[in-house]
Amino acid sequence: MYLLESQHIEKNFGDFRALDDINIGVREGSIFGLLGPNGAGKTTLIRLINRISRPDKGQLLLDGRPMTDNDVSQIGYLPEERGLYKKMKVGEQAVYLAQLKGLSRRDATERLKKWFNRFEIDGWWDHTIEELSKGMQQKVQFIVTVLHEPRLLIFDEPFSGFDPVNATLLKNEIVNLRKKGATVIFSTHNMASVEELCDDIALINKSRVVLDGSVDQIRRSYSRNLYEVVVKRCEGQKIILPEGFSVESCNITDNEETMRVVIPDGGKANDLLTELLPQCQILSIKEILPSMNDIFIQTVQKGGVR
Repeated sequence: MYLLESQHIEKNFGDFRALDDINIGVREGSIFGLLGPNGAGKTTLIRLINRISRPDKGQLLLDGRPMTDNDVSQIGYLPEERGLYKKMKVGEQAVYLAQLKGLSRRDATERLKKWFNRFEIDGWWDHTIEELSKGMQQKVQFIVTVLHEPRLLIFDEPFSGFDPVNATLLKNEIVNLRKKGATVIFSTHNMASVEELCDDIALINKSRVVLDGSVDQIRRSYSRNLYEVVVKRCEGQKIILPEGFSVESCNITDNEETMRVVIPDGGKANDLLTELLPQCQILSIKEILPSMNDIFIQTVQKGGVR
């Protein structure tokens, strides 16, 4: 079931078409990656979902019905352009922003104290924002975004500026929020995070959706039938592959030989194993699927033709 759908969305700015016939579906309880090069239209779509602007054509649906301004209360949005009042105290500002989202001062303070402790910034409650590092400021904004427990969370480049330790902390929290029932959309250029976190993606290029579906299915659809085989090496032995099978790369150590083998159309991994078993001891074999980064580059460079 889709929590959020866009149906034939079009958005123009003068003569420039920022979004052209955008159709995506975000499954409830999933993590959805909104991908694309700079200027593709991702931020425009996010602004439409947040009711900051309106589409020229098409509609956005929440739970199968047209979205209204009242639905914004069910959304938590962390924009790429971070913005906190630098002269205000951290705790005071966080409580104020939480109250804007409908929480009482008491509930906001209780929830914030728990989140600040979890993110190890509780000692900064009475400091001003400008005293915080960039990473700590981002933690505060993340906390304020999720504090009112919205059904739909939208993060625009959430890992930007974080060191690996804090990026991992944030990833774990996003997964935990999904486990508690939240639906997450995040826009990022970090393809490793996409592979690690996302169930589904949509790739927008030149204002149109050029690739969409589950991450696993997309990676498999771009498979080159490439396998990595590790065998125990015997001195002077030359391994013979079946006809049509080609070695893309080979790495030899004292005891092992690691080959990347492309299996031709119609061939199977079992054919490779059948040929190798009489020749050597096979230590491991695995299929090498293309990374989302490779698929992203390949799709964009081709002009995004599905």
